[in-house]
Formats: sequence, structure tokens, C-alpha cells
Amino acid sequence: MTAPPHEAHPTSAGRALPDTQQGMRRRNLARVLHTVSAEGPLSRAAVASRIGLTRAAVSTLVDELIRSGLLEELGPERPGRVGRPGSALAVSGRGPAGIGAEVGVDHLAVCAVDLRGRVRARAERHGTNRGRSPGPVLGELGELVRRVLAETEAEGLWPAGLAVAVPGLVARDARTVVRAPNLDWHDTDLGPLLPVGCPLTVGNEANFGALAELWLGEGTPRDFLHVSAEIGIGAAIVVDGRLLHGTRGFAGELGHVPVRPDGPACACGGRGCLEQYAGEEAVLRAAGMEPGEGRVGLLAERAADGDEAVRRALREAGEALGIALTGAVNLLDPEVVVLGGALSELAPWLLSALREELARRTAGPACPVAVSRLGHEGPLLGAAHSVVRGVLDDPAAAAERA
Repeated sequence: MTAPPHEAHPTSAGRALPDTQQGMRRRNLARVLHTVSAEGPLSRAAVASRIGLTRAAVSTLVDELIRSGLLEELGPERPGRVGRPGSALAVSGRGPAGIGAEVGVDHLAVCAVDLRGRVRARAERHGTNRGRSPGPVLGELGELVRRVLAETEAEGLWPAGLAVAVPGLVARDARTVVRAPNLDWHDTDLGPLLPVGCPLTVGNEANFGALAELWLGEGTPRDFLHVSAEIGIGAAIVVDGRLLHGTRGFAGELGHVPVRPDGPACACGGRGCLEQYAGEEAVLRAAGMEPGEGRVGLLAERAADGDEAVRRALREAGEALGIALTGAVNLLDPEVVVLGGALSELAPWLLSALREELARRTAGPACPVAVSRLGHEGPLLGAAHSVVRGVLDDPAAAAERA
């Protein structure tokens, strides 16, 4: 089931529905759909009692949501109970689906998630995207999207939107990649390059990873700092259940925080950035290993087998992460730091050094550090679920697009 809303869909964040009769209807449709999504199956009477509307008003809203393909009736709620049982309602297993996509430095991935939160289709391609121009990369991504769409449409689903996670800075228009150093992309509008026939949203991969943690993680608080790592390192700041985007939408570039200002040059133009000490390729170099596919798993395997060079490299990466995170923890005072992406797989050998640096350097009590159970799946799932949340937040708009 999907939890109640914390963060608005990226394309509608901050956009309040008008305080009119039509606006009230749209808000009430969203309240009904969110309630059934979070707590269903429920009868009309149960929904009415939870949201404080009359049964007649809820019945009208439910009928509209059923006609739109967003709710479905499962039959009597509790057979055998005294009195006439209500018909149990659930969010539809058909109808709209959220399409999520991820552009990684060494992979592409696409998935479809239905309103019940189930992944219904998935496609991926492994291979480097570094140094390739956006056109061919997004052409391949478009092929994966079309493959997933074909699978979902065969099951009675239709795309409510496409959200794409990228490892870089994204403009407030939620379409333009301003800068992605590890891809070497600059000022790239993904809209013309991904003509897939449904609404498009582009976002930073760490932000989508944080949203996945917020919505799908177990016991995740409403104030946390999410750190995501693959080739690069990104972070997302969640305050009171909402992403902190920054003035231009660029908040969270932890990977380019200087750890040692006189250190090696970074692709961003700076020197001694965190990525030069704790990024995947930096750790591989320090461990005496060559970059390549599946290297994070190999690092974990060798560390578990006691390879001292690998363990030393991971300890040093943990120290660098602790130094970089100290400033963020002192400034933001999050309830917890959550490690996602490749960091989650390598956490057993990173955490000790990271926690030591945080405890030694932070002004207040040491900030807890947790490991995401979503791992490297976080950005892709967060992207797909952000589209689903958009449907739950404004079902009337979704029905109009159907």
C-alpha cells in the first residue's frame, strides 16, 4: 500500500488547487484515493468515517474514481457480518502506471509501477554512457521505455507519466540537465530527445532515491539526509517530509564538497572533491582494481574475504565521507543519515570510519547513520513512484489524460 503523501509530485510541487467548488472536488477525490491507497481495501462507509465526509458525498466521489479506472470494487467487505456488508474498494491494478527511468554512468533502466506499488515491467541495459552525446543515450533509453510501455499496455495499464533520474543538476523546469559532470552533459533538454507521448519529469537521482526512502523505507523519519553513490556521489535533504531543493534546484551536491582542497582535479572543475576519495572509481583505484561492470559486488566480496587493500580503501572512503558529511550534519541537524546506492552494499566496511569522523567532528551528539534497504534501486523506484504520487495527489488530472 502507498503511504499518505509527504512530497508532492515534482511537476506539481507547490501548486495548490484553487479554493473553488471544482477545486474542493479535486481535493476530495485525492483524499479518497489516498485513503484507499494507504488503508484499503475499505468500504465507502469506512472511507467516509476516515475523511469526515458524508457517505453520500463519498459514494459520488468513489463512483467517479471507478469510472476513471483509479478504484475498483472487490466485492463484499466482510461476508457473514450482521447487516448488509459494504463493497470493498481498492486502488486499481489496471489503469494508470508510473514509468520511472534512470540514466546512470554505466547503465540505463526503466520500470513501470502500478497504483498498488507493484513493479509490473522492467528493462535495462548495461554499458558506459560516459562521454557519449545525449542523443544516442536517450535514443536507447526511449527504446527501453517503449518496451516497458508495450508490456504494461498488454496488462491494461496506461502511462500516467515518465520520470527520469539523472546524475546531475536539473533546472527548475524539470526537463533540462544543466550539468552532469560524470556524463559530460551540459544544458540538455530531455523533452525533444524522449518523445514517448506522456508527461515528462527529469530529476536528480539522489532526490528520487530520497523520495523512495521516504515513501518505501521502513521507519524512515521525516527529517533525514540521504546519500547516494554509484560512480558519483549525491545527496538529498528531506525536511519535514519534503525535499529541500534550493533556489535553483541544485541542493545536495555532496560529491563536490572539497575534502582536501589541494587534492586531485575533479570533473566539476574543483579539486579534492569527495568523489575523488569515496566515489566508486576512486575506491577501485585505491584498492588496486580496474573499473568495470559489477565492481561494487566484487569490492564487497573481496572485503568480506579479508582483502586488506580493499578494506583499507573502504576505510579511507568512509573517513572522507565522514569529513564531507560533518558540515552538512552540523548545518542541518538531520535525524539520521541514510546511505543508499553502492554505499549500502559497502556499508559494513565504511560505517565504522564514517561514524568515527562524524562523532569526532560534529558539534552536537553523533548523528545516527542507517543503511537503505533499497540500495541501488532507490532512484529508479523513486522516479516511478513519483508519477504514482502525482496520480494520487490529483486524480482528476490523471483521468483527463487517460
